[in-house]
Amino acid sequence: MSDSSPSQWDPAQGPRHGRLTTRRHRPVTPAPTGLVPMTGPDGERLALAYAPEPATDASAYRLVLLLHGAGGSARQGLDLLLPVADAHHLLLVAPQSSAASWDLIAGGFGADVERIDGLLASAFDGYPVRDVTLGGFSDGASYALSLGLANGDLVDAVLAFSPGFAAPPATHGRPRIFVSHGVDDRVLPIDVCSRRLVPHLHGLGYDVTYEEFHGGHEIPTPIRDTATTWLTTPPPP
Repeated sequence: MSDSSPSQWDPAQGPRHGRLTTRRHRPVTPAPTGLVPMTGPDGERLALAYAPEPATDASAYRLVLLLHGAGGSARQGLDLLLPVADAHHLLLVAPQSSAASWDLIAGGFGADVERIDGLLASAFDGYPVRDVTLGGFSDGASYALSLGLANGDLVDAVLAFSPGFAAPPATHGRPRIFVSHGVDDRVLPIDVCSRRLVPHLHGLGYDVTYEEFHGGHEIPTPIRDTATTWLTTPPPP
């Protein structure tokens, strides 16, 4: 992974470089709360979102983009943090991958980056957002890390539950990172995945919180709760 940290997005880069072009802005059209299907012009479901009721002080949301595992669904992505969304005022957006898994796993950044860019733009149009997090499980965790490290000038935190790898073409910014992995994982074995990946990220200077647990390819409730506390607790100055 190479490192460059421009203060603004470079228009010479785009989806094939894993770069997201959209940026946070004031909402232009109020959007609904609760479960919200996000569809394309032809009616195709692109994602499923969940927006808690606005807080009494009308504070902005933390937007968490949640990426499902290989062969999974937008609903499975949403369910990663749905039980804690209301309590922590999390605006959840869970895309459906354009193929069985995310474009990077299938051969290179492209279609899914464009889809995610459009979904983020729609979310920013409809909701007040103060922070952006990428999260995912399994292949979705690998994709969240890869896309998050490539867009640290937009993304401030990454949640990676049982990732396999991180492969950004170049890195931008310094998002903080949470990684969890089961010691008995037989799908993405911990010894060749997180136990190699986390030290590598530390060596590159990233702030990484790492949790191993007794279990397999899963997200136990205590790990989800630990990740949520980590995400919603401001880091020390």
